[in-house]
Parts: sequence; structure tokens; C-alpha cells
Amino acid sequence: MTAPGEILHTGAADYPGLDEWRNLPLKQQPDWRGHPDFDSSYEQLSSNPPLVFAGEVDKLKRRLAKVANGEAFLLQGGDCAETFDGVTADKISARVKTILQMAVVLTYGASLPVVKMGRMAGQYAKPRSSDMETRGDVTLPAFRGEIVNGYDFTEESRIPDPKRMVEAYNKSASTLNLIRAFTEGGFADLRAVQQWNKGFMENPAHAKYEQIAGEIDRAVRFMEACGADFEGLKRTEFYSAHEALLLDYERALTRIDSRTGQPYVTSGHFVWIGERTRELDGAHMDYLSRVQNPVGVKLGPNTTAETVLEIIEKLDPNREPGRLTFISRMGAANIREKLPALVETVRDSGAKVVWVTDPMHGNTITAKNGYKTRRFDDVMDEVRGFFEVHQAAGTYPGGLHVEMTGDDVAECLGGSDEIDENAFDERYETLVDPRLNHKQSLEMAFLVAEALKPVK
Repeated sequence: MTAPGEILHTGAADYPGLDEWRNLPLKQQPDWRGHPDFDSSYEQLSSNPPLVFAGEVDKLKRRLAKVANGEAFLLQGGDCAETFDGVTADKISARVKTILQMAVVLTYGASLPVVKMGRMAGQYAKPRSSDMETRGDVTLPAFRGEIVNGYDFTEESRIPDPKRMVEAYNKSASTLNLIRAFTEGGFADLRAVQQWNKGFMENPAHAKYEQIAGEIDRAVRFMEACGADFEGLKRTEFYSAHEALLLDYERALTRIDSRTGQPYVTSGHFVWIGERTRELDGAHMDYLSRVQNPVGVKLGPNTTAETVLEIIEKLDPNREPGRLTFISRMGAANIREKLPALVETVRDSGAKVVWVTDPMHGNTITAKNGYKTRRFDDVMDEVRGFFEVHQAAGTYPGGLHVEMTGDDVAECLGGSDEIDENAFDERYETLVDPRLNHKQSLEMAFLVAEALKPVK
């Protein structure tokens, strides 16, 4: 017998309509269904325990409903593309630590709870602009993330291997296990997080944020002096999110909730559909319309108001607060021009969606020395534009979606503790897109905290 809220491991195979996506246009997928290990890998995933549970997913949806109502703020952060080698205690703790630090600063700025969500424990697949990659006279399949193939430019490495889905599941399970231990075992203690922020402030480059840091410190000390329940403040909720790109993986990890008989994707709490796969008649949109998880959709500068309304009708026909998140990725040059019509259309429709800005993907450039990068100033300009648009429309700017790391990498240009191109040769580590490093991520949090104050 299953306990209340537990997810059955079987039963999804016969759920009505769940496999309709197989008959629809399907983009950004590896050609591996004829691989000798595909069936066994898929069957193994289908019988594995879920990575997350329906009760956790439903709780997140309630938290996101508060964001949609302007009663909380959402912070999504993590790697562009996770790697199997990156599943270590040090790297996971650094990422979680940075997100917690950012969240404390944002909580103070907004005077609202911050929903914390990592692009972690599942962000192993990446869309690509071309199926093939050519270097010199050699053409091989493009790297699609370690859940599909290897990064090394060799024929053996680039062959899509379905056994990698099982490896991604195992790595995700390890990551979630460690995250739960960190966030439940005192690592997230508010007093400790504020001490970490003091270390950030010791750098003279960040002195301009000293006032906010001092105010946060006084607030923490005040709560402690008043006898606030710091046992409760030692723990925090932390949710996992990734792009639901690889539908073979998502389908294999879909389970039926024993309470409601409804399907949930159990690969993560929150999943999103990318700009390249959000066709209304496509497989990704159809599949995620049938599961109960909160769902995000990336919106680029070519998105029309009509398309936004059609997406709402497809993914959130019951207008359930917390169900649908729009993640705008316009670019600093476009956001003030392109976003207002979309925000105003959704506002006038009465739909309750969460609006989040992804200031990373629309601001990618190539540095003079050939590295893919982003300018910190462009990233922050898009964030400012996002807040300006919502302030003008009378709507709520609900959150940030940021590619970042807790490590001292050099991948994005600028910041108070400035990164220039000369640092790329030694400290550029990402396999796909450039990320903000630990200091740049915290600087963003302080800047956004200032922007949040007049929004309340």
C-alpha cells in the first residue's frame, strides 16, 4: 500500500494521451532509438524510484502561486550545463551556498520570501543550433550535453549513448541527496549565510554595497536578540529545475500520483520548455501540458502577444496560479521594446503567471580572443529593463533566472571585481555557455535588491 502523497512506480504507461507526443514534431533529440542499449536504459529508468515526489512538486506550485500574486520572489540559478565530473561535494556546496547568499540579499531587498531553485540535478541536456559540428575536415554530431554524448571531439565520444540517461539519473540522485542534507542540516542557517556575505564585503571593490550588507547584519542580530527561532531558520526549501529537453528521459521518469491519479514528471520539481522547442503543435508543449508540475516557457524577442495567449491556453487552461512561468530572454537591446506588449497582453487576459527574467541568453557575444562570453553590464541592463517594463505596466517582476556558478571562474566580462579577456585562458571552464562567477552573482543580488525596494 502506498502512503499519502507517495508516487507509484508503475501505471504511467496507460495514462490517456500521455504518449501523444510521439506522434508530433519532435526537435532537438538524439537519433538513438535504434541503439542496442536504448530499450534496457529506458526500462531501467522507468522502474527506478522517482527523484522528487508529488507532494514536493505541489508545495512548489503553492510557493509559485505566491510569486504570481506578488507575495514572494523566485531565484533560479545554476550551471548552463551540468557535467558528470561536476557532481562533487565541493562544487555542489559552492553553487548552493551562492544561491543562498543571493537569496538572503534579495529577501531583504524585497521584504518578501524568496523561492530558491537550482538549475541542478537534471540540467544535463542542451539544445544546439545544428545537429552537426565541423572542425577542419572533420564533421561529427554536435555535443548535446553529457546525458546524450561526450564533449571531446572524437567519433567515439560524440555517438549518442542512451546509457548516459541512466548515469544522469544517478548523478541527479546524488546531487539531490547532498542538497537535501545541506538545506536541512544547518548549512542554510541564516546567521552562517550572512557571515559568508561579510566575506564578500571585505573586497574594497564591493564597498558600495556595504550599507545594504550592514542593514542585513543588523536585522539578523536583532532577530537573534529578540529570541527568534533560529532552529527554524537553519533549514530552507530548495527546489530543482531543468529544461525538459530530452523527452525520452522525462517520459521514463513520469509517475502517477497515488492520491490523484495524475502524472508528474519526477526528474525535477520544475521543468521548462526552451525557445527552440516551444512550438504549439510540437511534442514538448503537448507532453508538458499533460503533467502536473509547474512549467516554465522561455520567450525570446520574436515572441508575439498572440503566441503568449496560445501558450497560456495550452499549458494553463484552468488558470491555476503557480502553474505557468514565463521566462523572458530578450537581450538588453530588446527588452524595453519587445517585452511590454507581452506583459500587457497577459495582464489584460487575467491570467496569473509568474514573470521571470533570464538576462543571460540574449546577451551572448564572442570576445576578441574567440571565447563565448557576456558583459556583466549588459546582463544588468536587461534586469533593469525587466523591472522598468513591469513597473510601467503595473505588474509584478517575479524573479531571476541566471546561469551562475559558485566557483571563481572567468567567463563573463566586467563586474566590480572586474574580469577581462586575459583571464579566460586560465579560468574559463564552461562546456557550453558562459556563467557569472560567485562574486558577479552576489553583485547582481545586491543590485537587484536595490531595484526591488520601489516595486513593493
